[in-house]
Amino acid sequence: MAHNPHAPQGPEGNYDPAGSTQMFRAFVDEGAPQRQPQPAVQSSGPRVGLIVGIVLAVVVIAAVAWLALG
Repeated sequence: MAHNPHAPQGPEGNYDPAGSTQMFRAFVDEGAPQRQPQPAVQSSGPRVGLIVGIVLAVVVIAAVAWLALG
């Protein structure tokens, strides 16, 4: 590859001949979404789904055990 003396060097002093590391860092820093503060009270949506899933799994296991042993 051709040597580019004007290419920026990283903060650690490591030379990146293609400059891809610097371009990637600039892309990540530019495209980072701004975080909004989370509300103090969260909705119980995911918690309800987890409880329903656990109850459903217990019912299925109990039905399989009942059929196997019955």
